[in-house]
Amino acid sequence: MTVLLSGVQTIGAVQAQLRLLQTTDLHMHVRPYDYYSDRPAFGTGLAHAAGLIARRRGEVANALLFDCGDFLQGTPLGDYVAYERDTTNTAAHPIIAAMNAVGYDAAVVGNHDFNYGLEFLQQALAAARFPVLAANVARQLGGAGPLEDRLLLAGHSLLQRQIKCFDGSTQPLCVGVLGLTTPQITQWDQRHLAGRISTRDIIETAAAWVPQLRALGADLVVVLAHTGFGASEHVMGQENAALPLARLAGIDALLLGHNHLVFPSTAGPALPGADVAAGRLHGIPSVMAGTKGSHVGRIDLLLQRYAGRWQVLAAEVQAESVFVRDPDQQMRARAAPHPGVLACSEADHRATLHYIRRPVGYSATPLHSYFALLAHDPVGRLIAEAQRWHVARALANSVHAHLPLLSATAPFKAGGLGGPDHFTDVPAGALAMRCIADLYHFPNTISAVRVRGAELAAWLERSAGAFNRLVAGGQHQPLLDATFPCYNFDIIDGVEFEINLAEPARYDAEGNLVAPGSRRIRNLAFQGAPLDPDAEFVVATNDFRAAGGGAFPGVDRRRVVLESTEANRDILRLFVEHQGTLVPKNTPGWRFAPMPETSAIFETGPGSVRYLTEVQHLQLELLGISAGGFARYLIRF
Repeated sequence: MTVLLSGVQTIGAVQAQLRLLQTTDLHMHVRPYDYYSDRPAFGTGLAHAAGLIARRRGEVANALLFDCGDFLQGTPLGDYVAYERDTTNTAAHPIIAAMNAVGYDAAVVGNHDFNYGLEFLQQALAAARFPVLAANVARQLGGAGPLEDRLLLAGHSLLQRQIKCFDGSTQPLCVGVLGLTTPQITQWDQRHLAGRISTRDIIETAAAWVPQLRALGADLVVVLAHTGFGASEHVMGQENAALPLARLAGIDALLLGHNHLVFPSTAGPALPGADVAAGRLHGIPSVMAGTKGSHVGRIDLLLQRYAGRWQVLAAEVQAESVFVRDPDQQMRARAAPHPGVLACSEADHRATLHYIRRPVGYSATPLHSYFALLAHDPVGRLIAEAQRWHVARALANSVHAHLPLLSATAPFKAGGLGGPDHFTDVPAGALAMRCIADLYHFPNTISAVRVRGAELAAWLERSAGAFNRLVAGGQHQPLLDATFPCYNFDIIDGVEFEINLAEPARYDAEGNLVAPGSRRIRNLAFQGAPLDPDAEFVVATNDFRAAGGGAFPGVDRRRVVLESTEANRDILRLFVEHQGTLVPKNTPGWRFAPMPETSAIFETGPGSVRYLTEVQHLQLELLGISAGGFARYLIRF
């Protein structure tokens, strides 16, 4: 046994070490396989993470393993099981079977676990040999507060364990585990959840349940929260509530997820109340283990039992990377894959390979997202065209048919926290189902909204928050705001505009209005003429955005003119089949406003070097490959 902690022992007390291990946001990355490129791949996957988990478990006498949600959705394997697998197949869902094989003690659901609907979620979770929690998701809210809610799933679990102490004795320990998830699920997956469940605020729920767990006999309280780092002060309904959550009394350890960050990490942003080196939020040991099995979170607690009560004397926190990048930029796993994870997912893996290899169409040019944050990219153009094609037919006989039809898209795979391989790169030639899944990453359904020109401008202002403000004449300035998720960088196909980076962002990464006087969007035009603020348009989009996802001003359910159960991905597939051969359309799009004698650094995937001729107008200069594996470019304005 490895003892990592030390403390001053009270006379007559016994001490023990308890290791809490964590994964989060696995997003159906079960095996080391890239279904989009249809080849083995390293850098993600529960299989290798489970190998490291087994090693870290073996070092100590007492360990518990938790997951913080978003495990059911994220790869073609997940889509195959949800949409294609024979309904008479009674085998456990492959990620649940894998988690059973690894031996999880508890988990919390994440927002993406609802993407396939309640029935699918409950069927998948029925096979789990560990409690899956959600204390703030209710079939019916209780009038007296969270403790009276009729919950969809269990809200908490009391794990009764006999733990081995340093003196060789065995003592009882009750660990109260509370599960919390993002309350926005009812907004983001309204088509599945409307009228069926309600959610409560994370802080309101935790404030009620943490003392209740103590009253029920919990010696320790561990919170599994599918929520990440956002505003420091609590706002009712907060999506990323980690910082205010850590202020609540009575929590011994906080395990986080949702925004795919690694904590503790010296590379992360500065956070108020956070000790990044020690892994503390307002003094509470806290961890977030990245995404897709990239890291294993670890909190080692030194416990002391005296007079029948346990207390935490000390804690050590680490988010350990499962993979390392060699000097030649190849990924290497720290541990061999868990054989049980590979075995229990083998049949569905083989069936998924058959599914993704089905032919769909042909593309005359490559389809990639390397420059999606710099210019109107080929993937975005294709998706926009497919959405417009479908919505035009759906609204052909409606009162909205006379309005100009635009289409909004955002890049789903554009590096960032996903790493240098997290890009779409489909070569010219035959297109298979795996290509369609790569081009459209999420199981959204098609929607359309009716907006005015002024609201279009605000929509684009929200997107323009993806970039840092640049100082005129400054050199080598970081271009992208690292906290801004690429899936909120909406480009509206059918209008032309410039983004002026000399101005501060009007909205921050979470959509809050922070610079009311600022306007980054310039020369906004439609069909060559300045956009009329009062003119009306229909914009094709997805259900997530139409329901208010991403906090885009002026975009909400009141503006919806088309709702459908048809998936955007299926519409893209049908469009490709209809076209037969895809030929690129070079319609006007957007660009950065000129800033003479000014430059910035832009990072993207190394594969981008093959497509530099497509963005010649940007005058990109390759500076080399970063330590993290990204290609670093100098862009002049």
